[in-house]
Amino acid sequence: MSLSGILLNQILIIFIIILIGVICYKVKLIDDETNRKLSDILLYLVTPAVIFVSYQRDFSTELMEGLLLSLLFATVVHVVGISVSYILIRKKKRIFVTEDGKRSSKIIENENVEVERFASSYANVGYMGIPLVSGIYGSEGVFYVTAYITLFNILIWTHGVMMMSGIKELKFRKMAGMFLSPSIISIFLGLICFILQIKVPKVLYDALNHVASLNTPLAMLVAGVTIGKTNIIKILIRNIRMYYVLFIKLILLPLLITALIVKLPVNDTVKTIAVIMAASPSATTVILFSIKYKKNSVLAAEIFTLAVLFCAATIPLIVRIAESLL
Repeated sequence: MSLSGILLNQILIIFIIILIGVICYKVKLIDDETNRKLSDILLYLVTPAVIFVSYQRDFSTELMEGLLLSLLFATVVHVVGISVSYILIRKKKRIFVTEDGKRSSKIIENENVEVERFASSYANVGYMGIPLVSGIYGSEGVFYVTAYITLFNILIWTHGVMMMSGIKELKFRKMAGMFLSPSIISIFLGLICFILQIKVPKVLYDALNHVASLNTPLAMLVAGVTIGKTNIIKILIRNIRMYYVLFIKLILLPLLITALIVKLPVNDTVKTIAVIMAASPSATTVILFSIKYKKNSVLAAEIFTLAVLFCAATIPLIVRIAESLL
């Protein structure tokens, strides 16, 4: 089976779990408070376990080079994403109106520019990226994904906060706080253990591995509950501009990344992971930041929902294109 075929199979598994999450919310088996607690368990326990376990492997120069390459590609993915979002999503937008039976266009302020830019710039490298890559490449793939998680966290708590809040400067205390997130701490601890070849006792490793195995089902249940709170039919027809944002995030950016890196003479696995990260749907953080900074959180949730749904078709397509060029 081709890589895109394996990826499609993994996405179908993920979507079945998402559907289960939707059903759980509809029948009130999972309510908002339960979903919040599941999200906390995922954030503070399961994802850090996934990351740490991925570093519990024998040191090799090839793996270290792959990790450094992943960090470079993560930088490219984010810089290209942010740059393109600023170029294509402007503070003013064109709308079409009908007055006295005549259809015309006019330029108005884009009050949702921050939400649209954030949603098109930042991908769901944790909740969606880890399950997808893990399903294809196992813990070695997750090992490389940690580079994207590190840079993602650094950028959302600097550039992301400044963009969404309108604050031009960040205090050092707030910037330092981003390094205290569970995922970043687990990356640093895992990297130290990997470099110094510190192996935890087998019984502890097995326990952490069992916890790590909860990542995909928990992440997709949480996503399913989030989607379950929306009206998909209304979302599909209510805001046509969302499709423009989704096109940038799910099609244009991953194709640009593919064109930039696919012919480079480096590890194919590292290149493919970069493409998958670029093609992943919008980060759930867009919803959280929209609520925190009083932006259009409804629009953020709608973009997230459609991005997760449409990526079932777009990710295999992008990876198939990348495969044909490798």
